[in-house]
Parts: sequence; structure tokens; C-alpha cells
Amino acid sequence: MNGILSGLSRINRTLERIMPLITPAAIAVGVLLDWRLRSFEHWVPWIFAFMTLVGSLKIGFADMLRVLTRPTKLIALMLILHIIMPLIGWGAGRLFFPDDPYLVTGYVLLFAIPTGVVSVVWVTIYSGNLALTLALILIDTLLSPLLVPATLHVLMGTAVPIETWSMMKGLLWMVVLPSLAGMLLNEWTRGNVNRTWGPPLAPFVKVGLFSVVAINGSTIASDLKHADARLLEIVLVTLATVVLGYLIGWGVSAWRRWSLEDSIAVQFNSGMRNLSAGAVLAIQYFPASVSLPVISGMLFQQLLAATFGYRISRSRRKSEPDSGRI
Repeated sequence: MNGILSGLSRINRTLERIMPLITPAAIAVGVLLDWRLRSFEHWVPWIFAFMTLVGSLKIGFADMLRVLTRPTKLIALMLILHIIMPLIGWGAGRLFFPDDPYLVTGYVLLFAIPTGVVSVVWVTIYSGNLALTLALILIDTLLSPLLVPATLHVLMGTAVPIETWSMMKGLLWMVVLPSLAGMLLNEWTRGNVNRTWGPPLAPFVKVGLFSVVAINGSTIASDLKHADARLLEIVLVTLATVVLGYLIGWGVSAWRRWSLEDSIAVQFNSGMRNLSAGAVLAIQYFPASVSLPVISGMLFQQLLAATFGYRISRSRRKSEPDSGRI
């Protein structure tokens, strides 16, 4: 048994090193095997619920309470995530695609969805404020059934039909309930469940991520196979707006003179989104074009995280030349 657990841990470390390649490779597989993968679309919410459950095993309510005693950074992150970035997405969509309300909706949805649990991986790798990250994920996840539909209603109004109640139930089932289950298990076992089962289950989460992205990619395979100038424009606008999220997090941290540990957490959480959840919502509740900005974001979300992580490493080496920290 110990051999199996150590083997799974080694596999997980390998998968973490190739994280930037996982989602682009999954989209490529989805496009190539589109007709085979579409039949598995009904499995996506279940796979995603499992991923959320495992990711939440490391979150404890104590993490949230510690951060809530000094909530300045948490409030700043929520403002970036759910006011500034959705407005940027809406503005970019209206500017570049004024004749397509579904694409505009896609850009709003891209930034209305909660921060990604995978940000824990990057914040941990670069020694950021993990408590702030975990508290943000907890609060953002619990509020997502309210924040996501509300943001779409405020910014899109009646321009596109929005299945508010169905979307809320989907978020409740895929995100909130598995998260609460994982956190309760963490509390009841005083963290032992994560220490025991977190590492061996981690590679299955990454396999689940690959599967979800591939299946979602298969639903827009026809658009990706017949790429044109408009699709390239969608990808470039998505790239620019996602990069802005990182830069805004970086700028706010510098302006407020927060520590490097806090700045790392703010940057990653400002730039990353739970794009798998966003793609599921887009595909289940909207026409296919709404999913294009969200799925195009999957092409480079992990690559951008690795890029900003490299920049953080360089900054740390310059500020601590003799510490040997990376």
C-alpha cells in the first residue's frame, strides 16, 4: 500500500511540473476526438464535483477565520474578482464584438466565475500566503451561486436569456456542496484526511481536469477546426484581459506595499479562474459561442501562471540574493 501511495505522489509531482501543458493538450485531444468525447458530456458535472471535493480537503474553517480578522486583502481580492475584472470583460466584449451579445456574455462569464482551486498549487509552489488563498476560495465558492448569475444579470440584462435558477443549482451541486463536504471532512479529522488522502488523490484531480477540458473542448471542436481571423481575435482579447488580471493584482499589491507572500497570493488569485466550472456553465446553459472566451482562456491560464511564477522567482532572487530561496 505504501508503495502505491508513494507512486501516486511521484506521478502527482510529475503532473505538477507539466501543469502548463495539461489544458492545451486536453483541448487538442477534445478537438481530435470530438465525436467520441461528446457522448461523455453528462459525466462532466460528476467529475468536476469530485475535483472540487478533493481540492477542498485542504481547506479548514480556521483558515477563513484567521483571514477575516484582518480582511483588507480579502476584500481587495473580491473587488478585483467580481467588480473590476467582470467590467473589464464586459468592456472588452462590447469594444471588440459589439454585434455579438453571446460573445460579450462569454467574456463576462469568464470573469464572473470564482477563483480557481488550482491557484493553491501555484501559491504553494512560490511560497505565497496560503491562508489568504484558502479563505478566498472558501468564500468565493460559497457565494458563487449568487455572484455569477447576479453579475450576468447586471452586465447583460435582457440581452441574452439567462437560466438563473438552473445555473445556481448547477453551481450548488458542482462547487458548493463538494466544497462543504471536503471542508467538513478536514475539520472532523483535524486535517488528517488531507494528509492521508490528499497526495494520492491529487493525480486523479489532474486527470479529471484533463478529462473535463477535453470533453468541453469537443463541444466547440467545429469552431476550433475551422479557425479564422475572428477566432484568433477572440483568443487574443481573452489573453489580454486575463493578463490584466495578474497585472492588476500585482499593481494593487505594490500600491498597498504588501509583503511578497501576500503579493504572490493576490497576483495568482486575481489572474486565475475556475475555468472548468465556467466552461461547464457556458456549455450547459448558453449557446456554444458563449463558451469560446472561457475555453480559449484554458489555452494559456496555466502558461500565464508559470510565466508570472517565473517573474516572481526572479524578483525574489534579486531581493534575497543570499537566501538561496526559489
